[in-house]
Amino acid sequence: MTPEDEEKPVPMATSEAERKGGRKDREKYGEDHYQRIGRKGGAALKEKRGSEYYSAIARKGGRANANKYGLEHFSEIGKKGGNATKARRGADFYSQIGKKGGAARHQKKTE
Repeated sequence: MTPEDEEKPVPMATSEAERKGGRKDREKYGEDHYQRIGRKGGAALKEKRGSEYYSAIARKGGRANANKYGLEHFSEIGKKGGNATKARRGADFYSQIGKKGGAARHQKKTE
């Protein structure tokens, strides 16, 4: 076979190549592969930089979101999350966790 007879690879966009690579990894290693490597990387970073690092980047992210979307955004997403929890767990759920929180608070005061 001469070099002229060989099929040349067709160029593709970077995002397409990344998508194909990700699909191959998912097929080879399983659905939870990315969770496992993420946890492993997170644990290594926590060991290297300490837990304060995560607090610092969370504060920066929170400030960036507040600047971008406004403080009302947090109220809206909190309500959405609360309504989703209420739909999934039922209205009685909030009564139960409220009682647990009150009991724990009361127990701390008596100690």
